[in-house]
Amino acid sequence: MMEGGSTEKAVMVVGIDDSDHSTYALEWALDHFFLPFPSDNPPFTLVIVYAKPTPTSVIGLAGLGAADVLPLVEVDLKKVASRVIEQGRELCISKSVHNVVWEVMEGDARNVLCDAVDRHQATMLVVGSHGYGAIKRAVLGSVSDYCAHHAHCTVTIVKKPKITDVFLLHARSR
Repeated sequence: MMEGGSTEKAVMVVGIDDSDHSTYALEWALDHFFLPFPSDNPPFTLVIVYAKPTPTSVIGLAGLGAADVLPLVEVDLKKVASRVIEQGRELCISKSVHNVVWEVMEGDARNVLCDAVDRHQATMLVVGSHGYGAIKRAVLGSVSDYCAHHAHCTVTIVKKPKITDVFLLHARSR
């Protein structure tokens, strides 16, 4: 309870990127935490965060000529960010979820999401899982694994079912 008797809603942060896995995680969060409630009174304030990579993280240490490429990479990264946010908006609108805070923050997704949790004092973080194996996860690093260990809130990792899993579930229900 806040002073004066008013209550403030809990905050849910959802991390998105340009993968089907994050789109599925956003849709899962909307279906489970927003659709069951009246559209004018969801249980959470929804904050959707896209971590835009830095141009230098994309091209690495390219040496001579890298400075010439950086502006082009930055333009491309901004286009990707716009496309990801627009896809997220369309999904939210299709589910009648309209009161959303949208953020594009530059940096490593692991740090960006944990910082967003702290900044918004979120009680839940929802992220997708790319389903990498142990070796690929060790080499690339896992955003969901990092957040599960470092975010100061409940972390829900949503795994997109494989198409064969969907068929098996459907077959078992008959």
